Amino acid sequence: MTVVALWAHPRAVSTAFVRMMMERGDVTVVHEPMVLLTDHGEARLPAPDGGESVVRSPGELFRSLAELGRQGPVFFKDTLEYRYAHLFDHPEDVAAFRHTFIVRDPARAIASHHAVKPEVTCAEIGYEHQWQLFTHLWRTTGERPLVLTAESLLADPPAAVRAYCEHTGLEYRPEALSWQPGERTEWEQNRRWHLDAIASSGFHAPDKEFTANVRDDPRLRAFHAHHLPYYERLVEHAPTTA
Repeated sequence: MTVVALWAHPRAVSTAFVRMMMERGDVTVVHEPMVLLTDHGEARLPAPDGGESVVRSPGELFRSLAELGRQGPVFFKDTLEYRYAHLFDHPEDVAAFRHTFIVRDPARAIASHHAVKPEVTCAEIGYEHQWQLFTHLWRTTGERPLVLTAESLLADPPAAVRAYCEHTGLEYRPEALSWQPGERTEWEQNRRWHLDAIASSGFHAPDKEFTANVRDDPRLRAFHAHHLPYYERLVEHAPTTA
């Protein structure tokens, strides 16, 4: 069974990574099922018979992912604005998965998060949840999860993706590093979060300036002070940083 999980904080360039995985053509890709369960009460994912299934609980979700993984490689990405209690209460559900994480400089991620959701709370920034899950999964699986930095991915996509594939056991497919911009049905329910990915054609550093940032906004500065230590702990486990 091959099921690879990518755990991200919001605004970590993780949806572009998902788009690259979709481009491969040899991996079943599931986009943010835990977020969809939390926000909408259900998530849709491919069924082993080639159709579609609807899951309405984390246990049902992870059983379905494991079943898919017995037929071929599966990749799913989720963001950790929420602390998913099921992962801590039932670690056996994901113990056989390969777990990876992606992090981005929190100053940039926080400003980007606020631009999409001005009412964002401190907990939703996500690094604390990431660190808690990272250490929990390390204990559960006995294997330290891979940590990928968005900066290394944007600076040298072939090297970062090749290293990711070597770690997870997936074949490296350089042709998947570019794609046609466009909408994806997987992004429809939470579309406002994925506009950059919809417009993208590869891994490129976003050229944006944000009106509110951690330097000038006291609220965002407090978010940054809270989450920076968790980011620093995570990035210590990244094989390369930019």
